[in-house]
Amino acid sequence: MKLLHIDSSALGSHSVSRGLTADIVAQVRSARPDATVRYRDLAAQPLPHWTPVADASDPAALLGNEVMDEFLAADVIVLGAPMYNFGIPSQLKAWIDRIMVAGKTFRYTANGPEGLAGGKRVIVASSRGGFYSEGTAGAVMDFQENYLRAVLGFLGITDVEFVRAEGVAVSAEHKEQALATARDAIGTLLPKAA
Repeated sequence: MKLLHIDSSALGSHSVSRGLTADIVAQVRSARPDATVRYRDLAAQPLPHWTPVADASDPAALLGNEVMDEFLAADVIVLGAPMYNFGIPSQLKAWIDRIMVAGKTFRYTANGPEGLAGGKRVIVASSRGGFYSEGTAGAVMDFQENYLRAVLGFLGITDVEFVRAEGVAVSAEHKEQALATARDAIGTLLPKAA
């Protein structure tokens, strides 16, 4: 099994999502010791924002190909996605722009778009300073999880799970409780055949 571990938080050791992705990867590896892990830190080594490239030897084009190859090779993707200003970090959006390529991960047909990247499992470590889950007053401002579900679904990926730590900026008690809830959820992640 090939696992792709992506972190996008700019907070380094203070990041909640980074701690959660590390815990998720450890859980998957304990269940699947044969797993190989490829790691990409989008904050430490940000991708350039997408622009049209005319030359296939351009460094941005080569990096885009590398990112695409990692994505296509992965059976499981562990994605660290903190909420920044109601959405995802721009460095994560730059990664998404590199994997959403017509003809490689989706195509347009007479019946509408068709995802070509199905069969992957994605586990998203979602961290949020406030409360934005369904049923909360902030739910209308969730452009993080809803966006990720839409993008992944467009690519044909339907096996998407969220491990969420919500309200981590409300108080120390809320943060502790959110982390405990997220870690409990990680403990229930069952390995799936790849």
